[in-house]
Amino acid sequence: MCPGCVTTLALTAAGATSTGGIATLIVSRLRGKNRRNEERDMDKNKVRAMERRQGHLAMNTPPIVSPQEWEAARQQLLVKEKAVTRARDAMAAERRRMPWLAVEKEYEFDGPKGKASLLDLFEGRRQLIVYRAFFEPGVSGWPEHACRGCSLVADQVAHLAHLNARDTTLAFVSRAPQADIERVKARMGWEIPWYTIRDSFDTDFGVGEWHGTNAFIRDGNNVFRTYFVNNRGDEAMGSTWSYLDITALGRQEKWEDSPEGYPQTPPYKWWNWHDEYGDAPPSQWWSGRGTDDLDPADPRPLRPDSKGGDAT
Repeated sequence: MCPGCVTTLALTAAGATSTGGIATLIVSRLRGKNRRNEERDMDKNKVRAMERRQGHLAMNTPPIVSPQEWEAARQQLLVKEKAVTRARDAMAAERRRMPWLAVEKEYEFDGPKGKASLLDLFEGRRQLIVYRAFFEPGVSGWPEHACRGCSLVADQVAHLAHLNARDTTLAFVSRAPQADIERVKARMGWEIPWYTIRDSFDTDFGVGEWHGTNAFIRDGNNVFRTYFVNNRGDEAMGSTWSYLDITALGRQEKWEDSPEGYPQTPPYKWWNWHDEYGDAPPSQWWSGRGTDDLDPADPRPLRPDSKGGDAT
């Protein structure tokens, strides 16, 4: 029996013995279905409202897929991620072409060894990165802690030996006395050089009222401001690479697009264990890039023992 005959028999059995009766019954059934859907939606909304009040609203999570579908989605996103990496490289190249601003004023800080000038903060290296951390009277947490956000930044800082190997020094500055700075550093396990501001350095460099990171370079005793980042730009700071990418000289690797004459060495070669930079030559290669997933736009050369990993 065809589906249409089955439907007709069912409607007849339900009491719809004429064409008009069948139509009336269908409309009635549809209205009943719509009413039930509306009631179900109302029930869902009530449940959601209750969950909101109780703080247990279920997340709208992505679908669960097969391994093949997951890998396809990953590859699709990877195309965009590689584009972001290339764009980040291009932005860093533009930073290296930023004009320099001569620092004419003499600034004075207190350090663990006494008075220090801005030039002293370089510790003999060519580049200096200075983060203005808020730790002083009037700041939340004082005197036991620096501000929460600045403390989070300090917790993220990579081992400084890697920056130092690229002729770059990182320092924090605040208005707290040195005794308080040393006490909090010891409590939190921070080893970052941290100085006390004694003059208008913070207001002169855009960090009087809010955190921020300034980059400097020196030519002999002449100091120049080369870059500044604050607000959400500070969120990315912490890794060796993020710090080097805001400096005038960058990572100083040959694949980078830098002005002529900038110091550059082969990538990977200078990398080393943080406790052996001064004692042994860096290892030339380690954990190479994957040959199955190479990005043709990646300017870095392939390591000869490349066996695994994906480079974005």
